[in-house]
Amino acid sequence: MTKKPSLVSRRALSGMAAVAVFALSAMTGPSLADTPVYKVGSTTSGVPFTFLDVKKNSVQGVMVDIIEAIGEKEGFSADVQATQWSALIPSVTSGKIDIIAAAMYATPKRAEIVDFTETVYPYGEGLFVATDDTADYTKPEDLAGKTVGVQVGTAYVEPMESLGVFKEVKIYDAIADIMRDVQLGRIDAGFADQPIVAYQVAQGAAKVRLVKTYESTVVGEVAIAVNKGNTELLDTLNSGLAAIKSSGELDEILVKWGLK
Repeated sequence: MTKKPSLVSRRALSGMAAVAVFALSAMTGPSLADTPVYKVGSTTSGVPFTFLDVKKNSVQGVMVDIIEAIGEKEGFSADVQATQWSALIPSVTSGKIDIIAAAMYATPKRAEIVDFTETVYPYGEGLFVATDDTADYTKPEDLAGKTVGVQVGTAYVEPMESLGVFKEVKIYDAIADIMRDVQLGRIDAGFADQPIVAYQVAQGAAKVRLVKTYESTVVGEVAIAVNKGNTELLDTLNSGLAAIKSSGELDEILVKWGLK
C-alpha cells in the first residue's frame, strides 16, 4: 500500500512549489499588470497611416504598426483610440490621450503646444482632380481662379489661403469629403497628404486622379507627439523609434504599406 505523505511533507512540497513559481515569475520578468498602457489617438480616415478597419473594428495602419513596434521595444502597450483629426492636439493636452500617432507634421506652430519625436516619415501635399481633368498641373498657381479643398487643421490650409490665387479655398473635415466633392464637380481640385491620396487611388477607393506632374510646396516631417513637457514619455518614444530604425523594422512597416 502507498503511504500518504504526512502533513509536514505536504507543507514542505507546497512551500517548494511556491518558491518555484516565484522563481519562474522572476525569470520571466514583469507581469502584464506591470506593463504601462498608453492611450494613443489616431484618426480613422488617413489610410494608409491610420484608418478604421471595419473587419477588425479597430484602427490600423502605418502609425499604429510603428507605435506598437516601439511599445515592444520599450515595454509598453498601446491602447489605440479613434480620434478626429481636429481633436488630436486638444485630446493630448487635456490628458484624454497620452500619444498622438497620426499623419501629423511636426510644424513649429504645433511644437509650441506639443512635443514631437524624431522624424518618422517625410512627405508633402498631393494634388488631385476629377478623372476627366487631364491637365499637367505642376504648382498651385496653375489652378488660379478655381475652387479647391483642403482638410481642416492640416499644414496646407494657411499656405493655400495665403496664395490668394484661388476663387475659394473650402475647408473639409476629412480627405474623403474633399474627394467626393471633386468627383461630383462641386470643387475643381483638392490638396491632401500625397501618400494617403496615392494609396486610396491605387486601391480604387477614390474616383479622382492624382496629378503626377505636381510638385509639393509644403513638405514636412511626420512625427509622434506627446503633451508639452512630458520628457519621460518623449525619451521613451525616441529610444524605441531609434531602435526600430536601426533594426530595419521601420523600413519593413513602410514597405508593407506601400510607402517605400
